Amino acid sequence: MAARFPGEHASPFLIGVAGGAAMAAAMGFGRFVYTPILPGMMEGASLSAADAGLIAGANFAGYLLGAVLAGFGWAAGRERAVAMLGLVSTVVLLAAMAMVDGLAAFTVIRFLAGLASALAMVFTSSIVLAQSARGESVQILHFGGVGLGIALSSALVFVFNLIAGDGAHGWRSEWIGSAVAAGILVMLAMRFLPRPTGGQATVREPQLVWERPLLLVTASYGLFGFGYVITATFLVTMARAADAGASVEFLAWLGTGLAAALSLVLWRGFVRRFGLIATYAACIAVEAIGVLASVLLPPAAGALVGGIFLGLTFMAVTAYGLQLGRRLAADSPRRALASMTAAFGTGQIIGPLLAGWLAEASGSFTWPTVLAAAVLAVSAALAAPLIAPGRIIR
Repeated sequence: MAARFPGEHASPFLIGVAGGAAMAAAMGFGRFVYTPILPGMMEGASLSAADAGLIAGANFAGYLLGAVLAGFGWAAGRERAVAMLGLVSTVVLLAAMAMVDGLAAFTVIRFLAGLASALAMVFTSSIVLAQSARGESVQILHFGGVGLGIALSSALVFVFNLIAGDGAHGWRSEWIGSAVAAGILVMLAMRFLPRPTGGQATVREPQLVWERPLLLVTASYGLFGFGYVITATFLVTMARAADAGASVEFLAWLGTGLAAALSLVLWRGFVRRFGLIATYAACIAVEAIGVLASVLLPPAAGALVGGIFLGLTFMAVTAYGLQLGRRLAADSPRRALASMTAAFGTGQIIGPLLAGWLAEASGSFTWPTVLAAAVLAVSAALAAPLIAPGRIIR
């Protein structure tokens, strides 16, 4: 009798849980735990704002490379294996951050972590989203995992700060703890993530046809990557610089994660009434308001409001943007997903690099944040022409 493949007969709920666990590990921890750990690293490892931006940019450069590689046909039929490789690598690289010193080592490790997280995200999503026809809960659980991972990472860093302090080496224990937490999530994903379904995985997709709607959405998605990432990278650092207090730092990032985990549920009614494109554009506009609020309001309120608005929108934009790409390129959905992720990754590389440089030159993150809000406004405007009768995509 043939051995049962992990996840072979899993219910849609368990497949969604597996996807959520994978996204929590690869994205919530693998990519975004850098945000709450960064203030301690800047103090303990003597990193400047420009250094911090360079390390973040390297992570997003690795993410871009992973997204580009995922667009080729080399992984056809091996999507699950590649996703698992990306997840296991994420755990190893989280731990590696605690073992090294120096800007060069941090930059290389975060570059590799970005590569691993992109492969895990693209191929896990390609498997899980193929199951979305079996129930909306699959998609909600899958993308909600990112927010859950962010919330867990915030709590983990806060607890480690209370126990070990945030001194010269406290940030190292936070990377180790993150690796352990991500490892547990990866084991859960391994248990229930199935093979790609439908017998289509071994078929190479045709080249993308770049018609105007797909071009506009992809350009918008790339600008969104630039606009959201400055707040997503430096929110806790901005709160630390403004002396908002450890509790505000914790609550701002915790609020980001919890809001992100609930965001798809909260926006669901808007999607049903106005369609994906209108919701996608509205989310970006709301995020622009939150980004501005993070520097216009008093420090504590700015961090909390900015974090909640970030959480309420960035995963919804990611989920709806990728859905739009798949539906606008129905014959090549995986290529569309990879191309949009690559555009997103390009924006993410430029964002923290420019923000770190501007913050270093101006002495604060105010101007980088204002720039991010302006770019988000352009991102929303690019999607607006597609909101018209006959173009509604639900």
